[in-house]
Amino acid sequence: MPELMAMFKEAADIKTSDQLNLPVPQAKFETVVVKPSEIQQDMVQALSERAAEVHSGSVDPSVDNMLKITSDGRKIGLDQRLMNSALPDDPNSKLNACVNNVLRIWNDTKEQKLTQLIFCDMSTPKGDGSFNVYDDIRSKLLTAGVPEQEIEFIHNADTENKKAELFSKVRSGQVRVLLGSTAKMGAGTNVQTLLVAVHHLDVGWRPSDMTQRNGRIIRQGNQNKQVYVYNYVTESTFDAYLYQTLENKQKFISQIMTSKSPMRSCDDIDEQALSYAEIKALCAGDPRIREKMDLDVQVAKLKVLRGDFQNQKYRLEDKLLKTFPEEIQKQKTRIAALQQDSQIAAAHPQDKENFCGMTIKGMVYDDKKAAGERLLLARQEMPNADMMLLGTYRGFELNIRFDSFKNEHQAVLRAELSYPVSLGDDARGNITRLDNAIDNFSDRIADAENALQNLEQQKQAAEVEVAKSFAQEEELAEKSARLAELNALLNIDRDRSSSQDAPEETEETETPATRPSVLAALGEKTNQPEPVKPFRSYYDKDGDAR
Repeated sequence: MPELMAMFKEAADIKTSDQLNLPVPQAKFETVVVKPSEIQQDMVQALSERAAEVHSGSVDPSVDNMLKITSDGRKIGLDQRLMNSALPDDPNSKLNACVNNVLRIWNDTKEQKLTQLIFCDMSTPKGDGSFNVYDDIRSKLLTAGVPEQEIEFIHNADTENKKAELFSKVRSGQVRVLLGSTAKMGAGTNVQTLLVAVHHLDVGWRPSDMTQRNGRIIRQGNQNKQVYVYNYVTESTFDAYLYQTLENKQKFISQIMTSKSPMRSCDDIDEQALSYAEIKALCAGDPRIREKMDLDVQVAKLKVLRGDFQNQKYRLEDKLLKTFPEEIQKQKTRIAALQQDSQIAAAHPQDKENFCGMTIKGMVYDDKKAAGERLLLARQEMPNADMMLLGTYRGFELNIRFDSFKNEHQAVLRAELSYPVSLGDDARGNITRLDNAIDNFSDRIADAENALQNLEQQKQAAEVEVAKSFAQEEELAEKSARLAELNALLNIDRDRSSSQDAPEETEETETPATRPSVLAALGEKTNQPEPVKPFRSYYDKDGDAR
């Protein structure tokens, strides 16, 4: 992964919204959890039986398969009538909870004409009279008194001109409730001006889907200082698992799209069907499935932290073996050279009243102005840009060269070290510059000694850091072991054969004291609600647009 991201960053400049500090509204996330009806509970249990048949191979994949079971599980979580339109409308369903919230906000913001978006990727209107979520929400809003012209489906805008007209009506508040899917109402939908709330009736498989949804409201140009994002979840259905899966995917992505060192390797978790064991654990209400998912994220995060720690440790070890010894030796050599050059300068002082003399091409110049003029003449006589020896000055070798980078001629005084001086057009001024270059050795030596002291301190600090071990190593080992145990218990590994399930049931029967298997708990349900976090991507972490 580090090598892959290095290649990717050669072509991509990654900036997150917190770096850009864009003026976007503050988002308040709320998860609306509703109880499932008895019919929904029975339907979820039936999925377990279907999964067992598919897993055993007794059903042809064209008749039933895990993807179809997962899709039906999502439908059950959305509304039971999607499985059978003849079923009654549950007044406590998340669809009705959404309608109630939309009506409340619609009434509270009548004066400002604030607008709302409802996202639902499933059960879109087909125009054939069959039951769908969109028409059901619309009819309930109309019955509650919302004017017909204030409710629209994105699907009705089937051309670019119609979309532009619809978006303009939403921005002006003429249309106050707009329903659509991620594909049709995601990227490119600029209706944020009066948006105050976004409602997510279902959840997509990709974090980018939810990022695009929330990006419609957490956006520049929104006149509201605070906005609301509602996630609707039906308890004891696939909803909780799907939201958690999406959060895990986003954390996986965030571990890669970071300035820190990513994990050395990552697994692709973007699958659109649940495994046999996952469906059974969900239907059984097994709390270990949630523990396993939390541990997945925690272990991945700890591995990234350990990777950063090890990379830093390796860098420090390289510096201790090579960089620090070389730099310290260079600094010591430089200090010794500066001290010797300082003695040469002290042995050839420059009297302010009397010029000490300069030798250029074998001629000694005792007059300061004459020496400066001859130096200017030597600048014109240079055959090329290379360093050329002219003579001596105050015990130092005097050279001249042309610096093409700075585009200037330079006089270079050399002894143990070299001291370049820019040459101007003033004859006397150039001599003064040469004197200044060799009259501040005390400051140069002091700076070099400070640099040496800093290197010594950095070396000592590096030795202390290298001796340290990863502070969370024990926690990582403990959680990794627990995760491996849970994977074995939940049979998450898809490569396991179905024959392993039978001994687990036998062992449970013979030895009641051992840990119960998932299969043994299939008939049991838990009445304890499972807490669900709202999905927050890097785009909208902590209520801010990311």
